[in-house]
Parts: sequence; C-alpha cells; structure tokens
Amino acid sequence: MNIKKAIKTFAYNVAKVCPPLRRVYRRCLFAYRHFHYWVHTRGLTVDKKLVVFCTFSGKGYSDSPKAIYEYMLTEEKYSDYRFVWIFREPENFRWLEENRDTTVVRWASKEYERAMASAGYWIFNYRVSDHVWPKEDQTYVECWHGTPLKRLGYDITAGGNVMNTSKEIQRKYDLDSAKFKYLISPSPYCSEKFASAWNLTATGKEDTILEQGYPRNDFLLNHTQADVDDIKARLHITPEEIGGRKIVLYAPTWRDNQHDYANGYSYKLGLDFQRLRQALGEDIVVLFRAHYLVASQFDFAAYEGFVYNVSSYPDINHLYLAADLLITDYSSVFFDYANLRKPMLFYMYDLAAYRDDIRGFYIGLDELPGPIVETEDELLRAIPTQLADSSQWDQRYEDFCQKFSPFDDGHASQRALEIILGEKPNVRASQQREAAMI
Repeated sequence: MNIKKAIKTFAYNVAKVCPPLRRVYRRCLFAYRHFHYWVHTRGLTVDKKLVVFCTFSGKGYSDSPKAIYEYMLTEEKYSDYRFVWIFREPENFRWLEENRDTTVVRWASKEYERAMASAGYWIFNYRVSDHVWPKEDQTYVECWHGTPLKRLGYDITAGGNVMNTSKEIQRKYDLDSAKFKYLISPSPYCSEKFASAWNLTATGKEDTILEQGYPRNDFLLNHTQADVDDIKARLHITPEEIGGRKIVLYAPTWRDNQHDYANGYSYKLGLDFQRLRQALGEDIVVLFRAHYLVASQFDFAAYEGFVYNVSSYPDINHLYLAADLLITDYSSVFFDYANLRKPMLFYMYDLAAYRDDIRGFYIGLDELPGPIVETEDELLRAIPTQLADSSQWDQRYEDFCQKFSPFDDGHASQRALEIILGEKPNVRASQQREAAMI
C-alpha cells in the first residue's frame, strides 16, 4: 500500500467512527472547492442557449439527460443551442463531439466549472457538487435516476449508512432541493415520494416537481427490432453466438453498509454462478449488471460464455431490450423494465436485513409484478418457469404499470423540455388527466 492510499484509508476509518471529524473535514473541503470555483468563474455571464448534461456524477452517457439531449439534437427549433457533456473520463466520450455544437469536458476541471457557471440549463440525474450553486437566471433540472422502491432522503428511518448519519443524508437532500428548479417525476406515486424524500412540502417547493413521465424510458417505447439486433451484436449475444439460449439480466443493487475507503461501495455476490451454470447453463446466458456505486470488479474468467459482465455498459436500456428475463432485488430497474411487459424475478436473499436494518421500502412487496424468492434453490426453480411464458402481462402487472409509469409513452422528453424551456406551464400530467375527465 502506498503512502497516499494509506493516508486515505486512515482518514476513512477515522471518519467512519467519528462523525464530528468527518463534518469538519467536509466543511474544509467545501470551503476550498467553493473558493476555487469562484476564482475560475468570476465575471462569467449566463448563456441561455447553453445546456450542460451529466449522469451519475460524470460516470457515463445514459439516462434522462441522454434522452433529453438526443431529443434536442433532432429538433430544428433547438438548432441554435450548444451542449456540454461532463465525464470523469472524457477521452472515452470524445465521439460525442461529432454531434453538432457539443463539447466534452472533465468532471471537476476548470472547464467544467466554467461551463456550470455559464450554462442556462443544468440537466443532471444525480446531485450537483455541493459547492456549485445556480445563479438566479440558471435552471437546474434534477432528473433523478429511477422510481424508488427503497426509501430516500428524509424517509430513511434505519439510521443512515457507513459514511453518513440520517441527518447528514437529509443535509445532502436539503442542499439539492435548495438548488433545483425542477425535479422530474414519472407518476403521482413518485411525485408523492419525492416530495417527502426531499422535504419539499415543508420548504414550499412542491411546485418544482415536473410530472410528465421519464425521458429515460422514451427509447423503450420507441425502439425497433433493428435496435435490438444491433444491441445484441454489440454484446456478442446474437442467436448465432449463443444458440437458442435465453438471456437473463441480473441487476442487483448496492448495499449501504458495504463500503471501504480504498474501494468505495462493494457488493458481496449473493449468487453462486458456478451452481447456476451447472443447473441452467444449457438454457441461459447471464448479463451481470452491478449498481453504478459499486466499485469492486468481478473476475468472471471462469464463466466465459455464460456470464457477461455488463456493469460498465453505458446504457442499461439496451440491456433491458436484450433480456428475456430480469432478475433484481431492491433496485429500481424493474419499474422501467416493466414498460416492456417482460417477465421478472426478485431474488431477495437478505430481505429481512435490507428491509429492517438498511433502507426499508415505500411499497408493499405484494405489488411487485413478479415472484419473490429468497434462496438459490427457489431461484433455480423459478427461472425456467418465468422463461417458459414470455407473456407475463397479467392484471397485476398492468395495475403496476398504471400506478408507477402511467405517462411513459415515448414522448416524455418533449413534454419535459417544453416546460423546462418555458414553452408550456408546469402542470402535472395527473392534474391534466383529472381535468380531462371532468
């Protein structure tokens, strides 16, 4: 272990057991970054035709920011807008600069700070850096990144996680809600939970909720068979390559209590891939997708041709389209996947601990549009059963979609953008539907 890593590990261990020292460190870091931001951006004016996009703090190109960006590229009325994309590894995304009026910059760089200070609109799906605040004539749009099953922000009652107490988590949500002008919601259910998680009612900011459907899901509703064929070719899972085997997407979430400073959030694999291969290797291949916060890497060399590590694949929507079956646990991925009306399984091997000690849930598990299994034996029996009937669109499934994604129709990007840019007022889709029924 080198000296720098040793110091960081020591600092993490101290912060983990001593919240007061952690708070002092964070305040000092905030002051340092805030000063540098001021130095790099003083004197800059806001350009209302400049839009900044970022997903997962610069980790990739996906989600609702991608959907809104690509919609703007196709519409003539936005031809005079310029775009900046922010990435932690911008060299991997230079190809975006082949698109018109698009620039790629590095996260936390001077160019990033100047873009943030100049852009009329910030389109993010995760938190903006604490030290960066919008000016009065800048519009920060928080797209978020999924319909929540597990509790968020002010609704977390299990005491926080290894790096944040519940009060520290609430402080992060306070900072974000003080900045954003819009918080995108796909449903009345989400609007209610977001208002609670970000404490919007108490702060008088419920009108920031933009409820028109999730832009990220437009592609799921508008895709073609050619798109699916292209995705499978990129993943090397075409029928010619895997034969008649079905494609199973395994996408578990991270655990708040599995973290160390050196590696960040980790994930203890709750599934024996060797056993799965022995039981079902002739019938299926597995696409394994770890949550974006999980830093640990898995070595799947022993499972070559059976397990495909797609954790770094840029757009999970493509994986939804490739899959015949989704297996997840507490991740919000199933809310979006349900738009495809394809079968899913919930493998909750640590259900009691996750529900009672880590996060807790917003909805009753009886509402989930698929079976829950808690052991590997149950999982091995359930996979063939779910794959045997590719049409799982029963009444419970339809009721689920009507509750959690009623406005996902392939046009959410258009509706959201018209409100963000002031072309239309921010009237919730649920209110519009109610008015139409009177």
